[in-house]
Amino acid sequence: MQVTTVPARAGNGDHARQAFDSVCSEAAGETSEMKHDALFERFSARLKAQVGQDVYASWFGRLKLHSVSKSVVRLTVPTTFLKSWINNRYLELITTILQAEDPEILKVEILVRSASRGPRASAATEDRAAGSEPTSTPTASRTPNAPREIGKIAVFPTAASTPVRSQQAPSPLFGSPLDTRFTFDTFIEGSSNRVALAAAKTIAEAGAGAVRFNPLFIHSGVGLGKTHLLQAIANAAVASDRMPRVVYLTAEYFMWRFATAIRDNDALTLKDSLRNIDLLIIDDMQFLQGKMIQNEFCHLLNMLLDSAKQVVVAADRAPWELESLDPRVRSRLQGGVAIEVEAPDYEMRLEMLKGRLEAARQEDPSLDIPAEILNHVARSVTASGRELEGAFNQLLFRRSFEPNLTIERVDELLAHLVGAGEARRVRIEDIQRIVARHYNVSRQELVSNRRTRVIVKPRQVAMYLSKTMTPRSFPEIGRRFGGRDHTTVLHAVRKIEELISGDNKLSHEIELLKRLINENNA
Repeated sequence: MQVTTVPARAGNGDHARQAFDSVCSEAAGETSEMKHDALFERFSARLKAQVGQDVYASWFGRLKLHSVSKSVVRLTVPTTFLKSWINNRYLELITTILQAEDPEILKVEILVRSASRGPRASAATEDRAAGSEPTSTPTASRTPNAPREIGKIAVFPTAASTPVRSQQAPSPLFGSPLDTRFTFDTFIEGSSNRVALAAAKTIAEAGAGAVRFNPLFIHSGVGLGKTHLLQAIANAAVASDRMPRVVYLTAEYFMWRFATAIRDNDALTLKDSLRNIDLLIIDDMQFLQGKMIQNEFCHLLNMLLDSAKQVVVAADRAPWELESLDPRVRSRLQGGVAIEVEAPDYEMRLEMLKGRLEAARQEDPSLDIPAEILNHVARSVTASGRELEGAFNQLLFRRSFEPNLTIERVDELLAHLVGAGEARRVRIEDIQRIVARHYNVSRQELVSNRRTRVIVKPRQVAMYLSKTMTPRSFPEIGRRFGGRDHTTVLHAVRKIEELISGDNKLSHEIELLKRLINENNA
């Protein structure tokens, strides 16, 4: 490259300095962008290692870096559904990974990028447009593959997990795939689920137009059989001679299906197809998000109930505790029959283990696990059927190279599961009520926008206890406290942890509140 030297002249100094500053500024911008790209690459590698290749490809393959502005990282996805899913399931993990790469990062935002977006916005531009989100305009060239957790479009009455295609059924309907193993015959009955099972069988056998409980709302903690029960209703209904028109889907699938229908200007067709069904079954209602989607679901729910069509819903808590739902939806769900499925008792747990052993023996007739070990596991692992399944799989695996397992060895192997479900589930609503009573404020004030000292401290204490005493995520806790951002909850937890270490009075207050909460749930 040839370099030309220009002799210095009067007045050239200012121009030279301006040119130099311009070059330095451009170089700094390029260096900053390279730094941000490197941060995103490291983050992506760590995220993939955390969640696995399949999950990463399903949910994060189209995640892109939008900008890094001060302490805020903005990432984009192509659809509103992906944004909602990532915000609900993975935002806390994403924030943790990015903070491990750069401790100055305090907040992560997921945006929906438009179909045609220009070059990445600069940090200065992002600062000027703080809080604005790109318009959701997903490309319509190809329908995204629905990941396994949601299920591909299926045709009823068959339970295939294949795309829609012509069937002999008179009215092909969409939905999440059914598992043919989930039937009433394979459902273990016990005192904890007998009422829910009876209601489910009544609905499955009633047929089109014979509405008994409407809507039926089944709620319980994870791993207690809600999904099994709902799919058993669907499997029994579509296999009956009456051939009722049945749709089974998850809340996430409902969100995705409506989002794609709206994008493709096909929402009316979708609504018409749902208007003619006899039985609607929706699982995981707690994940239904978005004002527009909830509004559509409310119209659908009202139309079906007013037409005497059966609706069955399941969630991880009672309808009156689903504070993220539209009040109109909550009100309609509360107007039916709500049944809680509790943790299985000892007899039921033992029955489940014996059933798993019998099924395993069909593949390996020589398999044998002593009765005393099965009895011990049934007494020890009390959380849920899912933990019990994990305990049995652990025994099955260990037995292949430790044929003479002792009770003591079983305790070592299952230490992480023993006693996991002894206490009743602590609810955020209980924490809010007890903290409000202790500090002489109202629960409404705890979830309000008031920021006076009298309210801020109890609110931070309640957020801290909600995180330490429940399995709820930061975003979920934030929603229960008036729709606050997850970073607000994170700040409250860290603040209380810091104060406890140097304030004996507050430490004793926290311990007292924990005892009161646990006594309330005893």
